[in-house]
Amino acid sequence: MTEPEDTSQPLRPTVVEVDLGRLRANLTAITATVAPARVMGIVKANAYGHGLVPVARTLVECGVGELGVAFLEEGLELRRAGVTVPILVLGGIIGNQIEAFLEHDLQLTASSLFKLHQIEDVATRLGRRAKVHLKLDTGMGRLGVRWDRAAELFETAVSLRACELCGVFSHFATADAADMSFTRLQLARFQEALEFFPRHGLPMPCRHIANSGAVLQHPEAYLDMVRPGIMLYGVYPGPEVCRSLPLQPVLSFKTRVVYFKVVSAGYSVGYDRTWTAPRDTRVVTLPVGYGDGYARALSNRGEVLLGGRRCPLVGRLSMDQCCVDIGDGSAYNGDEAVLIGAQDGARVTVEEVAEWVGTIPYEILTMINGRVPRVYC
Repeated sequence: MTEPEDTSQPLRPTVVEVDLGRLRANLTAITATVAPARVMGIVKANAYGHGLVPVARTLVECGVGELGVAFLEEGLELRRAGVTVPILVLGGIIGNQIEAFLEHDLQLTASSLFKLHQIEDVATRLGRRAKVHLKLDTGMGRLGVRWDRAAELFETAVSLRACELCGVFSHFATADAADMSFTRLQLARFQEALEFFPRHGLPMPCRHIANSGAVLQHPEAYLDMVRPGIMLYGVYPGPEVCRSLPLQPVLSFKTRVVYFKVVSAGYSVGYDRTWTAPRDTRVVTLPVGYGDGYARALSNRGEVLLGGRRCPLVGRLSMDQCCVDIGDGSAYNGDEAVLIGAQDGARVTVEEVAEWVGTIPYEILTMINGRVPRVYC
């Protein structure tokens, strides 16, 4: 009698591992630090590459009562997954999207009088009540009414019948910098604008401006709610920021060796022959490339962990494959290679990878695309 054939589909050897226990630990540290301010968990851009729905569900299970995303589509995906807490879409909106916001109980950002009136008109027509946060520009220069021109926006918002004013917010431009002067100026501008409410005997709406950098080094900016993003995932927002909270990296990026070869001195590897072996050496091939969001700029620059050793990437990184020089070391097909994360006491951090590429950790995390399976532990 023969055993039945295994017809299950194995995962690619290239995976992102997401440690939800570390996510919970980071959230606990943030929550304790900012109390009594609330925490809005920022899960935009596929939760910074960690997986939108699993991360959002974990945050909600841990007591986070509000989530922030960038676009309508992200909010809709969370609603389809059964996430019921308030969700604020932080980005700009287009008029024909408003009906979908209202249908799925998503909170809107009104960044101008025109947008606010658009929301009121659609909500009135549909007989619904829109939940709105007003966006002020205090120095970021992207979205929002200037802080010194906010009075008309506020007057209109409190007079509308179909719009419920749920909050007022702004965004810091340099909260993770060692020079804190501009962040303090932005906060002063924000608070100056908000004086409209007590001056007119009106209740103060929820105030929120603090991002990860501000959580770490501007406690005066916590106000009613904070919006941690990258720090939830165990990554500090910049090299100058005060590391006032211990954070644990949540994501590891791993693959496995699929080929081993000996390369003779003078023999080249990869497109355009950008690397030639200076001596007889051993090179392994990994099944990961820029088609997965592993940056091509890492060619001849980045390093990976094999057997707890740092080994350099050599040759042009291809769409689906890359090569690693292991020197006189040994490796076998199926051996684990760590692109971001720890192995046998050694570690490659997302900050290092960003430095090799010439970018910021945010981009490295969010570049890892959907072709790479996420595994949760």
